[in-house]
Amino acid sequence: MTITVTYAIDTLDTNPTIELFDTMSEAQDWIADEMQRRIDWTVSHSPYPISDEELDEMRESEFALVRIED
Repeated sequence: MTITVTYAIDTLDTNPTIELFDTMSEAQDWIADEMQRRIDWTVSHSPYPISDEELDEMRESEFALVRIED
C-alpha cells in the first residue's frame, strides 16, 4: 500500500508538493517535519514576536493544506 501526501503552499496552489510513502508512520513523520520547517521559516522572518496562540493558528492553517490518501 502506498500513501500519497499532498501538501499545498496555500489553498489556491496549482502545483502542490506530492510525496509517496510506504507506511503511514513515514508519511506522518514527513508531514510533521515539513510543517515545522514551514512554521519555523514564518517565525524566523516575522518582524514581530509570535504568541503561542498564533503558533497554534499557524499549525491549524498548515494542517488544512495537507491531504493524505491511501
